[in-house]
Amino acid sequence: MRQIAILGSTGSVGRQCLEVVEQFPERLRVVALAAGENIELLAGQVARFHPELVAIHSSEKVPALRERLRRLRLAKLPEIAAGRQGLVAVGLHPRADMVVSATVGIVGLEATYKAVGAGKTLALANKEVLVAAGQLVTEAASVSGSEILPVDSEHNAIHQCLRAGQPREVRRLILTGSGGPFLRTPRRRLERVTPRQALEHPHWQMGSRITVDSATLMNKGFEVIEAQWLFGLRPEQIEVVIHPQSTIHSMVEFVDGSVLAQLAPPDMRLPLQYALTYPDRLPSTNHSLSWRELRRLDFRPPDEKKFPCLRLARQAQAAGGSLPCVLNAADEVAVRAFLARRLRFTQIPELIERVLEASTPVPLGSLNDVLACDQQARAYAEHVASRLARRARRAR
Repeated sequence: MRQIAILGSTGSVGRQCLEVVEQFPERLRVVALAAGENIELLAGQVARFHPELVAIHSSEKVPALRERLRRLRLAKLPEIAAGRQGLVAVGLHPRADMVVSATVGIVGLEATYKAVGAGKTLALANKEVLVAAGQLVTEAASVSGSEILPVDSEHNAIHQCLRAGQPREVRRLILTGSGGPFLRTPRRRLERVTPRQALEHPHWQMGSRITVDSATLMNKGFEVIEAQWLFGLRPEQIEVVIHPQSTIHSMVEFVDGSVLAQLAPPDMRLPLQYALTYPDRLPSTNHSLSWRELRRLDFRPPDEKKFPCLRLARQAQAAGGSLPCVLNAADEVAVRAFLARRLRFTQIPELIERVLEASTPVPLGSLNDVLACDQQARAYAEHVASRLARRARRAR
């Protein structure tokens, strides 16, 4: 029986993770949950899965959560924690042997890092962890013996393909991306894109930030950085190709010219099941590729002039040190400002580029260094966002 702690249980990935747990009650058990502010959904999860510990983002909501749980008349109430310490407590729960990192942004970094340091198996769905602190996290995993299992569909696909060969036999990785909702939108029209349009992904149901990142292709840039840390390859060995059908989730090319691809429906529950039950493959009735509907598989190179975020991510990766952390912080601020209608869609990469240009890469030797870098970059990004927002208002 695998004992699981979930960071971000009320988010999109967290909810789908719990759906997978329900399919395999004889193999998977939830012992701890950490959520954001949705106490109603968290209470329902407690009633279904009976964790021993739950954590909520705000300590002010603890009384309301406790009262809601009492009304459910559960046989046993879980321990309730809050804030940063609550997240860490969930990640370090003594009975959890696997931690699912499914928070959005850098909020779950500390808990994830400490869970890896404690030797727990990590099912990683939060790519920002490795973008901001890839060296720290992977070094901690190497020391503790923790195994990192990727949940992102692209890296999960690569993990599956790599089981067919040795690391020394890999020539390159090919990360696929749908191209997002604006693949065929002329560049001149991107300036008028609305948040609602950016959130209409053609295939995947995801949280708001990752959906916007998919629309700008920043998500592919993050995945290139993440792949470097996950699989120990050089940046030039990691390529991106646009694949609108989202049927091939990624590919591995080996030194003999063979290419292995993983195909599946665009459903996050499949990579979650793979990670939660690894190294076994268990039967499931939820995932089946329809060969009758699969008419064609298209590929094209990404347009980095139209979507400069991918170029910016590669530049941050090449500079190394603190620059990927700065990249992540600037992107988070830019996306939030766009969703709040303070910035135009085309100002997202503009803000990120300005913050990167103002930053000098320095080594990040500790978790405190990463968190300090994130705060500083975030503060400067907010300053740039305010200036760009004023310019956008004047242009209207």
